[in-house]
Amino acid sequence: MADITFRDNSVLVKTALRKALGTWFEEAAYVIESQAKQNTAVDTGQTKNAWSHTVNTSKGEALVGNPLENAVWEEYGTGEYALYGNGRKGGWTYVDKEGNGHFTHGKRPRRMLHNAFHSKKASVIRRAQEIMRSELK
Repeated sequence: MADITFRDNSVLVKTALRKALGTWFEEAAYVIESQAKQNTAVDTGQTKNAWSHTVNTSKGEALVGNPLENAVWEEYGTGEYALYGNGRKGGWTYVDKEGNGHFTHGKRPRRMLHNAFHSKKASVIRRAQEIMRSELK
């Protein structure tokens, strides 16, 4: 009977996989964040410049977001244009930073993050395949 030797490489495989996933999460989040920035309308640049991402490989997640309230309004719309129809109806007035009064029915949704994700999804998946092939040789 032939001698069979078992060699446990699971630690090496898991380490290589964690490294590959970390690389991919970071790249994917950066690509989607960059596209969200490009999709963002610019007045002062504050909303555009506030996009950021974090990666937590132990949780298996990459988060892309914007902490500014205006980003939510731009993503989902407001008033009569709110994406899910749950905005204020009938319009309202507001005063801008120069002190001028305006009447509005709301903002149309721009879907910066949603569109960034969907426009980059295929390339992010292809990049994941490339990274896994090269890292796990």
